[in-house]
Amino acid sequence: MDNWDEIRTAFQVARLGTVSGAAEVLGVHHATVIRHIDALEGRMGVKLFQRHARGYTATEAGTDLMRVAQTTDDQLQQLEGRIKGRGNAVAGELLVTSLISFAPLMVPALKTFRARYPDVIVRFLTDDRVFRLEYGEAHVALRAGPAPQEPDNVVQAFSRQDIAMYAHRDYVEAHGLPEDEAALKDHYFVGHDDPDSRAPFQRWLTARVPYDRIVFRTTDTRVSETAVIGGAGIGFLGTREASRHPDLVQVMPPREDWTAPLWLVTHVDLHRTAKVQAFLSHLKEFCGEASAR
Repeated sequence: MDNWDEIRTAFQVARLGTVSGAAEVLGVHHATVIRHIDALEGRMGVKLFQRHARGYTATEAGTDLMRVAQTTDDQLQQLEGRIKGRGNAVAGELLVTSLISFAPLMVPALKTFRARYPDVIVRFLTDDRVFRLEYGEAHVALRAGPAPQEPDNVVQAFSRQDIAMYAHRDYVEAHGLPEDEAALKDHYFVGHDDPDSRAPFQRWLTARVPYDRIVFRTTDTRVSETAVIGGAGIGFLGTREASRHPDLVQVMPPREDWTAPLWLVTHVDLHRTAKVQAFLSHLKEFCGEASAR
């Protein structure tokens, strides 16, 4: 196919379902979008879209073309991410991802990194999904749990997230503390909304406490931490985060089976770039200093 602009236009129309949406994303006039679609259909001799009042829907031929266009677009984004990460200057965008629960570590680390390298623009994205480094979605990922296995990624053991059980002093005054593990079933807990959550400490808790004792449930670790700090029940926090709240009482100390190993993950094509290496060194240094405090 000689004209990638036409394919790219068709891809956006198929993705968004309207000419106006594709025009906005591509930064062109809607007439240009229509012209590209008409030209592409004329060249291929098939209809790629069904036109209707609500917009455009891809035909079977259009869907086949869009699959190829999607792959090409992904590959171009991957190439763009690699090119942006190259160079000897520690400058431009640095895109880092992690779970939101690591924000108390990552935000100050990124702040001090920017103070050291003021030409860097930090982008810190948090999501439960695993960002695809091979498609340029991030330069550095901090992940917890089993070691990542993607073949094109460089994986480095980083640290560990020590997890303990805590309650606010207000909760302790109202309900006391469990004397032992067997007494946990008589208390109230903050926990995950999904009883089948894969978090090691959540699995440990649901094996020992009836689920109806988890009276404050959420899918967001920020909410669960806020609930424990607010006295809604006993719950799990990282020891680093809990140390910032003097009114928290440690109900049970960290356990090995609650602990999550942490990994720094980079793509092999970006791992040796100056920007990525500078940040990896800074983060390790920052984490070491934070642990010493």
